Amino acid sequence: MFSAVYIEEAVRDQAQVKAILDRLPELPQISIDQYGELFNRNRQNFRMQKQLPSLILAHKTGRRILPAPSGYGFESTRNGRGYYFSHMLNCIYDCRYCFLQGMFRSANYVLFVNYEDFQNDIETTISKSPAGSVFYSGYDCDSLALEPVSRFCSFILPLFETHNEHILEIRTKSTQTRFLLEREPLPNCIVAMSFSPKRHSERWEHKVPSVEKRLESLVRLQQAGWPVALRFEPVIAEPNVQRLYQELFELVFTELDPSCLHSVSLGEFRLPVDFYKKMVRLYPQEPLLAKEMQSKSGMITMANHSESLIPELERALLAYIKPANYYRCA
Repeated sequence: MFSAVYIEEAVRDQAQVKAILDRLPELPQISIDQYGELFNRNRQNFRMQKQLPSLILAHKTGRRILPAPSGYGFESTRNGRGYYFSHMLNCIYDCRYCFLQGMFRSANYVLFVNYEDFQNDIETTISKSPAGSVFYSGYDCDSLALEPVSRFCSFILPLFETHNEHILEIRTKSTQTRFLLEREPLPNCIVAMSFSPKRHSERWEHKVPSVEKRLESLVRLQQAGWPVALRFEPVIAEPNVQRLYQELFELVFTELDPSCLHSVSLGEFRLPVDFYKKMVRLYPQEPLLAKEMQSKSGMITMANHSESLIPELERALLAYIKPANYYRCA
């Protein structure tokens, strides 16, 4: 999975770091002063690095808890506030539509090991926020894909067990959910799984568990009592896409109990213009990025489709779920 582990000298002796290194005994260890000297350096090739990336263990400074972007989640329907935090930069999966490959210069993974600081900052934010506020994990990474190595979610869950008036959303495409099944479910911890139609997943979601495997994991979590949610995004327009989503909805809602879902969302394909340009340079022959696009307010979306496609999919989706459980991800 990794070619090497780089470790900031300042964190090398921390217990968290030692535990992570014990899980990766076969990898060479290289000391660095600060993760940015490796992660942010010029003339890196994201596409090449993605073939055999390194893991960087670092200390996260500055703001660790940030306001969620407008329209990102469901907090507005709960009269709360939305926040996100990233205990990791980059994702072990290789989705061709992912904005991270346009955001970062490096495909290496940065794992911030000062978990206690994240915990303290979340507690401070909770003290200033109304009940029902939502904390989103998985904005700059996949929340669970590296959990067997990081154990971050295992660390942070007890905090939300104590503060049960606030909500944690763990957003993921991963099937690394055993640690959740081995403990009592938390009613205020939402496991939100992202899905695309099987055809899209096979073409563009490289290294991601299959739609069927993800659904199996989500079914087990729901049956164990965990609140689960569905994120159908990014919606990518192409011929017969409505049929593909109808097949996906039939599959998902045959296996899951729709009446027990926490929430369901749809979101169109969208990228900041600068990110899109970088991705085209990385993958100049990728058909997905060659589709006709349109730019508005600094964002790229697919041309001439989203205005009619999303409402059509919403109508199909609402045949299975309660309108109160749905929101559109803007």
